[in-house]
Amino acid sequence: MAETIKAVIFDLDGCLVDSETLAIGAITDEMREMGINDVTFEEIRSRFLGVSMRIICEEVGKRTGRGIGSEFVERVEARLFARYARELRQIAGAEAMLDSFRKRGIAMAIATGGSIRRMGETVRMGGLTPWFDGAAFSADQVANGKPAPDLFLFAAEQLGVAPADCVVLEDSPHGVRGAVAAGMSAVGFVGGSHLNGMEDDHAAILQEAGAARVFKRLEDVNGYVLAKAI
Repeated sequence: MAETIKAVIFDLDGCLVDSETLAIGAITDEMREMGINDVTFEEIRSRFLGVSMRIICEEVGKRTGRGIGSEFVERVEARLFARYARELRQIAGAEAMLDSFRKRGIAMAIATGGSIRRMGETVRMGGLTPWFDGAAFSADQVANGKPAPDLFLFAAEQLGVAPADCVVLEDSPHGVRGAVAAGMSAVGFVGGSHLNGMEDDHAAILQEAGAARVFKRLEDVNGYVLAKAI
């Protein structure tokens, strides 16, 4: 666990924007459209929260018995962006927290399992460009997505901050494991609407995965980071 914090690396969906319900729904709907009728929202949430679309494509391929290429991702993203235009919102307290970190001189980056295209649209439509222009990174840019440490190490390298001086905010146990494997401190977050009614259970899962602390509000994340910032 980092004794001091010089940088915060954020998972995007479910930590800065309340998009996980929309994303899980888009994946579930597209899988059903392909004939995977037994898939449920709960299954995708429990098994694939925070992982790259490459892993989800592998699962779809296994269940359909045929190769799944980029067209699956494109169809999911088309569904998702249509819903973004109507429903995408920031997590409460996100802008105040980001402004607070910037004023304190804390470096910030996004590390998401989503594609570069999805990441760009989420950042833009979620109103996050002022803080992350040029500092948002996708699993598409590394060999292995979460739970491997590659993406977090890549983000830290781009920021010019040692892994030991980074803290990662994650809502997924896969992301927490990846952060810990990268030698970073991981903090869990359970304030997204996709975790409504199961916050305490999911917090226990994140702690088991290696999260040093788990928070339900970004205001509390803000206070935690500032108390440890250089």
